[in-house]
Amino acid sequence: MNLLSKYFPELSDVQFNQFKQLQGLYKDWNSKINVISRKDIESLYLRHVLHSLSIAKLIKFNPASNILDIGTGGGFPGIPLAILFPDVNFHLVDSINKKLKVVNGVVDSLGLVNVKTTHSRAEFIKGDYDFIISRAVTTMPDFVSWTKNKIAKKSKNSFKNGIFYLKGGDLTEELKSYKTVKVYSLSSYFEEDFFKTKKIVYLPLKYKG
Repeated sequence: MNLLSKYFPELSDVQFNQFKQLQGLYKDWNSKINVISRKDIESLYLRHVLHSLSIAKLIKFNPASNILDIGTGGGFPGIPLAILFPDVNFHLVDSINKKLKVVNGVVDSLGLVNVKTTHSRAEFIKGDYDFIISRAVTTMPDFVSWTKNKIAKKSKNSFKNGIFYLKGGDLTEELKSYKTVKVYSLSSYFEEDFFKTKKIVYLPLKYKG
């Protein structure tokens, strides 16, 4: 929690308490359904919560924005961002139903009313979203193919509608075919060693009717 206070000092008491509950909730759920490694559970706020919130260092989603989290797993980056942006709508999707059981349990315990979940492959999700977010579930070309016909026509945020993708390592080869892509190093926002090789990949996408 010290990490959150350090990088997000503007949290309200409600938000602070919701974030504080995450450790206990994930430890409890993880003992029933394993969604986070034991090592990561002990570093939950660094490796999962703060990593998820890095997107908020780049963009402050405007109220009523619609965000799709593909391959959310245990609820990352969707749940931490939903706590931070209570006026933004988050749709968390995963193809493994037992993971969503954990997500729904955490969401219910926190009283988050801005999150909905769907058990589905990404390709079958329909809707118009301002942004599609994820944490390194596949290669960028595959991920982009999953996002077809899901981007809203009108942009209402400081960034044009598109993808925010959390990934690490050398992405040169993977991203070479995307002329409009931008890559942001998380070490610009966080000083911990964990973030040295971590990045946010932003790719604006055009609406396709």
